[in-house]
Amino acid sequence: MALVRRTPDGADGGGARRDLSPREAACAVAGRLADRGHVAYFAGGCVRDALLKLEPADYDIATSATPEEIRAVFRSSRGVGESFGVNLIRLGGRTIEVATFRSEGEYTDGRRPSHVTFSSAEADARRRDFSINGLFEDPRTGKVIDFVGGQADLAAGLLRAIDDPDRRMQEDRLRTLRAARFAARFSLKVDPVTEAAVVKYAPDLAGVSRERVGVEFRRMMDHPSRSVAAELIERWGLDAGCLGESNSTGPLVRLSGVGEVTPFFAALAAWRLDRAGRTPPAGSGAWHRALMLSNRERDDFTSTLESVAAIDASWDASTVSARKRLAAQSTFAASLAIAAAANPDRGREVRAEVESLEGSHGGVAPDPFVTGHDLIAMGAVPGPLFKELLDSLYDAQLEGQVVTREEAHIRARSRLADVKN
Repeated sequence: MALVRRTPDGADGGGARRDLSPREAACAVAGRLADRGHVAYFAGGCVRDALLKLEPADYDIATSATPEEIRAVFRSSRGVGESFGVNLIRLGGRTIEVATFRSEGEYTDGRRPSHVTFSSAEADARRRDFSINGLFEDPRTGKVIDFVGGQADLAAGLLRAIDDPDRRMQEDRLRTLRAARFAARFSLKVDPVTEAAVVKYAPDLAGVSRERVGVEFRRMMDHPSRSVAAELIERWGLDAGCLGESNSTGPLVRLSGVGEVTPFFAALAAWRLDRAGRTPPAGSGAWHRALMLSNRERDDFTSTLESVAAIDASWDASTVSARKRLAAQSTFAASLAIAAAANPDRGREVRAEVESLEGSHGGVAPDPFVTGHDLIAMGAVPGPLFKELLDSLYDAQLEGQVVTREEAHIRARSRLADVKN
C-alpha cells in the first residue's frame, strides 16, 4: 500500500488519501474555520439542493474569514479571485470553494461588480440572484439561515429574484438565462415581477460572452428538463440574443421526445430541427459560433442533423451499404431517436431494419477485408482513385457480394489490373 502524506493543515499533499465525500470535505473545511472563531456556512446551490432532497454535486462555503485569515488556516489554499475573496481549498481529494462574505458595488459591464466590500452574511445573501440561491446552512447544527425568503419560495415552488428584479438582471445579464434553467430544472413557477424583468432585459444577452452562454446551454440541455427550459427561452425572447436568430415560439416535438439521457449535441440538433421550419438559421455555422461549440461538438451536431435528414428523406432509396454506413456512425442512435420523436412509425421501421442489418453477415460495421496497407502491398499508389477503390471494396463487403478476405483480395487485384490496363 502506498504511503499517505498530509500537509500540516490537513489539505492534500502529493499522495494524500482521497476518501472524503463532498459533504465530508466541506464539513471539515467549515469546521476548521469555525474552530478558529470564524463563521462558516454552506452557501447557495448546495443548501437549495439539500432542501429539495437532491444530492449536491459540490459544496461552497461562505465565511466571515478574510482571504488572509483563510490562508492562515489553510496554508495551501489557492486564491482564484482574491479581489472577490474567493479561495480554493484541497482536502480529502475534493476542492472546496471558500468565499468571504461580501457586498458588491455597481456592475458596469453586465457581468462583474466594480468593487466588493467584505461584509456580513446578510449582505452576502442579498447580492445573489434568486432567493432559492441565497440560503446558508450551518454545517454543525444543520440550521438554515435565510435572509431572503428562499425557504418559503422553495416550499411554494416559486422562482423569485432577490429584492429588485430589474437590478438583479442588469447586474449580470446571464441571469435571464439562468432563470430559465432554474425554473425548468426545479419545476418552479416564476414570480411575475421577476419574469417581467427577464423579458425586459432579454435583448442584453446578445452582449454576453459566448462562452458563458454556451456553459448555460450545456447545463440545460444535459438535463431531462431541457424542453421546458427551451420553451421558456423562446417564450421570454432569450433565443434571439443567445442563438443569433429571430425570436420564435412553437412546438418542441423532437426536443421533448428524445429521452431523458441525451447527449448535448443531440439535444441541440433536436431543438434546431424543431425550429427549422419557423426560424431559418442565420448561416450554417450560427449555432457553432453562438454557443462556442468545441470541434467535436460541432462535428457531432452537424453529423446528427445530416443523419436525421437521411433517415427522413433517403433511407428507403438507399443501398444496403449506405444504410450500414449510416447506422455505423457514432451519432446514429441519437439521430434515430430524434427522427422517431417526430415520426414514431418511421422510427420503428428504421429501427427494425437496422436490427436486421446488425444480424446479417458481418453486421453493420465489420472490419474491412481490404485496407490501405493491403492495396499498397499489391502495388497500388495512393492517389485520387485510392480511397474510391477502398470504398467500393468495403461497399461490396457490406452488400455481401464478397464474404471472405480472400474473395475481397481477388477482387482488389482484379480492379487494380483493370486500372493499369
